[in-house]
Amino acid sequence: MAGRRRWSTEEILDTATELLRTSDAESFSVRKLAAALGTDSSSLYRHFRNKTELLRAVADRILVAAMDGYRPEGDWKQRITATAQRLRGAFGRHPQLAALWGRYGSGGTGSRLVMEEVLQALRASGLPDAEIPRHYHRIVILLAALIASEAGIDTLTPGEYEQGIEQFRVAVLGADPDRFPTLAHFAREIRPLGADRHAAFEEIVTAQLARIEAAIP
Repeated sequence: MAGRRRWSTEEILDTATELLRTSDAESFSVRKLAAALGTDSSSLYRHFRNKTELLRAVADRILVAAMDGYRPEGDWKQRITATAQRLRGAFGRHPQLAALWGRYGSGGTGSRLVMEEVLQALRASGLPDAEIPRHYHRIVILLAALIASEAGIDTLTPGEYEQGIEQFRVAVLGADPDRFPTLAHFAREIRPLGADRHAAFEEIVTAQLARIEAAIP
């Protein structure tokens, strides 16, 4: 009888990534992954101790892909902005996986590449070393939140998106001016959450970098 096939770590992560494209981390399980591979869960635990470790590895792969071929160019603000756009683009191609970065942050190669570049850029800014970890932390939290927010919209079906737009119109344009006077005043100018996402992303990142620049001695 032929022996059971041995799956490589990369093959396991390939299949896990495909499964996560059509589901979320909550419904994903090692048992489902094993079934997709035609094996049993015990064989996967030789590669990953548990589901959390596996999800961290998947998230780290996206970070590795984001930083693939990256070369630092420009000043410190340009470097951080370029890194942010690379992360945004990588998770934009895999929106179902975006939440994994914030929830299952890893200490893998991809995570180290991002950390090293952002920390180097902040040090090049002239900030005192004592201030760099705090600003690094703020930047990463901001990027994870922005990217996850965009991904949440990107995973909506056309029907869900249209339903959300209609609910937005009702909530904003139909607001009672006596109860919500300011909302009614700005109703025609308020945009849905998904509108102008690219410009909003850049403006928010730029504003955060400006705050850091203002703190440089």
